Amino acid sequence: MAMVASDNAPLLAEVDMGTDSSAPTVRATVVQASTIFNDTPATLDKAERLLAEASGYGSQIVVFPEAFIGGYPRGTNFGVSIANRTAKGKEDFRKYHASAIDVPGPEVDRLAAMAGKYKVYLLSRISDVLSFEVLLGGPGCFLGKHRKVVPTASERIIWGFGDGSTIPVFQTPIGKIGIEIYCAPTADSRDVWQASMTHIALEGGCFVLSANQFCRRKDYPPPPEYVFSGIEEDLTPDSVVCAGGSVIISPSGTVLAGPNYEGEALISADLDLGEIAREKFAFDVVGHYSRPEVLSLVVRDHPATPVTYTSASVKTEGGLCITPVTIS
Repeated sequence: MAMVASDNAPLLAEVDMGTDSSAPTVRATVVQASTIFNDTPATLDKAERLLAEASGYGSQIVVFPEAFIGGYPRGTNFGVSIANRTAKGKEDFRKYHASAIDVPGPEVDRLAAMAGKYKVYLLSRISDVLSFEVLLGGPGCFLGKHRKVVPTASERIIWGFGDGSTIPVFQTPIGKIGIEIYCAPTADSRDVWQASMTHIALEGGCFVLSANQFCRRKDYPPPPEYVFSGIEEDLTPDSVVCAGGSVIISPSGTVLAGPNYEGEALISADLDLGEIAREKFAFDVVGHYSRPEVLSLVVRDHPATPVTYTSASVKTEGGLCITPVTIS
């Protein structure tokens, strides 16, 4: 095992997987770092510094945590209770909305430019105006987006839903991102998350790259501007409010790097893509281990539009000219 460290963000131990020359090896890095809350330009600057450092270690794919761009509003409820929204909560949401980015937009262009500059595949989960997006910037270009299909629990207060058109797989020279290299930005630092990631790796016969933020109370605005509901009085500026746990796991369930609960870090491992075939030789859920005559899955991969007019011609009703449109 080799250890690589930097002054600001250590790159954790990498596991020698005994690779062979017949299968490609990909160096992957997951970023464990905090957003600069309510300051998207400064967060983008921080993202570039971390990306440059990871590139310096030879990383070919770099995964950032959930809502790294825009910020994950941990602990706040935006003043919402059943049938009630407070004036402060509305203003808090306005500020948070102002930190969100448009897709496409100038921030997306900058992320793509970063990927090209440092010659990496960049996966950054961000908060956009409507919901979570996962953006994949390949070397020099924006490849696409992967929207979170269902926001978790109270995240639905502020984020919308994806659909079957926003869960693509990206075919790249370093592998199929989304199937062979499964990227899992998260906000979950519980121990049980590690079990979920191991199960996905084993079940899917894939590498799992899970990135989470490491945050202290001082990484968020101070009270009363920002309040961690129910626990604010127990916190100090140095209290850990998200402990990270970023990890890289192989298709055999072996933990290659992490989990880290100590602080901000770059966590790296070399992925022997030949291990995918070796593990699927024993268990392939959509191949020799599948029973489609018993159980099958249908994915509706077209955009789900909320309003569609069925008429194909222009109608006039009550003196108004109505042109049939589809709203998305």
